[in-house]
Amino acid sequence: MADQAFQRLMIALRQGTLAGGQFVSMPVLVGDLGFPIAAVREAVKRADARGLLEILPKRGVLVMQATADVTRDCLDMRAVLDCEGARRLIAAGAVPDLAPLRAAHVAVLEAARGGGIAGLPQRAKDTDLSLHDLLATGLDNRPLADAYAANRDRIAVIQNTRPFLADRIASAMAEHLAILDALQARDAAQACLAIRYHYEQTLRWWGVELLAA
Repeated sequence: MADQAFQRLMIALRQGTLAGGQFVSMPVLVGDLGFPIAAVREAVKRADARGLLEILPKRGVLVMQATADVTRDCLDMRAVLDCEGARRLIAAGAVPDLAPLRAAHVAVLEAARGGGIAGLPQRAKDTDLSLHDLLATGLDNRPLADAYAANRDRIAVIQNTRPFLADRIASAMAEHLAILDALQARDAAQACLAIRYHYEQTLRWWGVELLAA
């Protein structure tokens, strides 16, 4: 039951039902998730270990806050893992057929440039994740994959605090297509450069200062 409660909690965090910086008392959280308090407490402990929320003893929980530092750290971590995943995929000769992924990105890009369609933000999020998830498969390392998964959830909370603008959707898809081009060419160095550029542009669009290396 604790596993089910944890999955329900993850859905609430990913979908923004529990928003970044929000305080929720334990009784309210139990009611929202629909599981017994023992299962919810265990779920909360797991989420706390992933950095998704903070347990406030005898009060409740505080969902992670999407501060500039947290945002920068999470996106930096993703870029590092993306680069290593790309490098390993290419080195192992394991780059899959990228045509379906490319087609999905082009479709979202064209929709965004055309003024958008209903449901575009969620479609863009799903397409965005599809590339990052692909790169994570290249890690081929359970601890690294687990670190990616936890960071993926933290970024989902961060994304829910910021609006998805059509202009950013278009530019993000174009940045992803550059990464796909590098993967297709089996050019690890270019892939990492494209990944780094995507990281820097995401920070810029979100108004987060890029610190000097």
